[in-house]
Amino acid sequence: MSEAHLFAIGVLLAWLAGVRAYLTVFGVGLAGVLGWLDLPPALEATTSPWVLGVSGILALAEFLADKIPGVDSAWDLLQTLARIPAGAFLAAAALSPDGKLGAGMLATGAGVALASHAVKAGSRALLNISPEPVSNWTASATEDVMVVGALGLMWTWPWLVLGVVVTLGVGLLLLLWWAWRRLFRRAPRPAAP
Repeated sequence: MSEAHLFAIGVLLAWLAGVRAYLTVFGVGLAGVLGWLDLPPALEATTSPWVLGVSGILALAEFLADKIPGVDSAWDLLQTLARIPAGAFLAAAALSPDGKLGAGMLATGAGVALASHAVKAGSRALLNISPEPVSNWTASATEDVMVVGALGLMWTWPWLVLGVVVTLGVGLLLLLWWAWRRLFRRAPRPAAP
């Protein structure tokens, strides 16, 4: 795989970690253990039985917590501490032929994970304003499917998946900005006499 492809995969892994860090780590590790992928040396840490077990249990906990309105926002706040470092590691590890992580790719991964995490957390906070849980469940299930789908396709078509993820991310960010402004705009001030 070329370095450009590995760069795209690293950015995608960071983006996915900002949405579902544990599921992303579990998916990469499982693909490595089953022999579906030849992982770069630094990503081989995800194939450890301990890493697979812990990330699998935490992915299940996140799956359940993310379906409950209010709990999902608290979970997102707590997961800020895990998603950004996980995104930084995954991005840098994807581009590490010798197992050493580059500072530039660590910073890129952290920034990408922070951006996707902010969009996810912001959209979920906005959804929690609605009184019904269906929108929450739908958003959570969509995130689950998106992460699993992107993990499955990015190794073969990294640039296509990166384009789709960036387009969806920017679109969601614009929609979030529009909805936020619409909900919280100030009432016009009365004219002075």
